[in-house]
Amino acid sequence: MKQTTPYIAPSFTLSDETGTKHSLVDYRGRWVVVYFYPKDDTPGCTIEACAMRDARDELTSLGAEVIGISKDEPDAHEKFKAKYNLNFTLLSDPEGQVINAYGAWGKKQFGREGILRKTFIINPDGQVVKVYGRVTPLGHGDQVIKELQRLKSI
Repeated sequence: MKQTTPYIAPSFTLSDETGTKHSLVDYRGRWVVVYFYPKDDTPGCTIEACAMRDARDELTSLGAEVIGISKDEPDAHEKFKAKYNLNFTLLSDPEGQVINAYGAWGKKQFGREGILRKTFIINPDGQVVKVYGRVTPLGHGDQVIKELQRLKSI
């Protein structure tokens, strides 16, 4: 498995479904799992969100917060969270500035451009220590749990 060389995570301040602002610096001192996904309530994104929902309690017990980011508006996030009982923060990046800063925008299947399904594990010092590119939604939560356990043991 290719190791990620730690680097400072790009900072951000974005709104959740209630309009509350969340900044990466607010999470300093904790592990953070930030994942980027294309669109609320679409098949692959729903599978991934539910995998993260199901993994959240274990991730929380490991000291990690989960944050999902897409270009969807806050009201879409609110409906998505309610429909699938999502138990973590969803942030809206309508301009795509954070998506671009994390390299989560690019060519997708069939040459179209859009949000790439990517996940970042950020350590308590604000460093990205693991990047998952081209995430497979099914079982991704368990994959992140195992990696976080490994990272905390070194």
